[in-house]
Amino acid sequence: MAKKGNDKTLRKVSDICLALPSAECSIGGSHATYRVRGKVFAYFLDDHHGDGIVSVCVKSELGENKDRVRLDPERFYLPDYIGARGWFGMRLDRGRVSWAEVTAIVERSYRLTAPKTLLEKLDGARAALNSQPGPG
Repeated sequence: MAKKGNDKTLRKVSDICLALPSAECSIGGSHATYRVRGKVFAYFLDDHHGDGIVSVCVKSELGENKDRVRLDPERFYLPDYIGARGWFGMRLDRGRVSWAEVTAIVERSYRLTAPKTLLEKLDGARAALNSQPGPG
């Protein structure tokens, strides 16, 4: 379970991840794992292995993980074990969090992981939302 004080952050990350088609969550120790059809697309980590970091970790396009860390090392890092395999972490414990940015990186990771049929479902839902007339 998340450390006291980080439950709200875990809930926010979970809301973002679980809004995606067929996404599932399992919580173990100080982290949560988000999967689609059995494949991991995101992690929530809270002081994982005593590193003191609260973050969301996601898959990235080739080289994106290293570029993010190089350009903004205060906000992004390469997590142990998975950083070398194309993942990066976005710190959620450093000042104000852009939840729109968290949503964008989580969705990009989901798109790198989910099967085509679920991506079509996601895109169809987005298209339907965007085609609805606005207020007023």
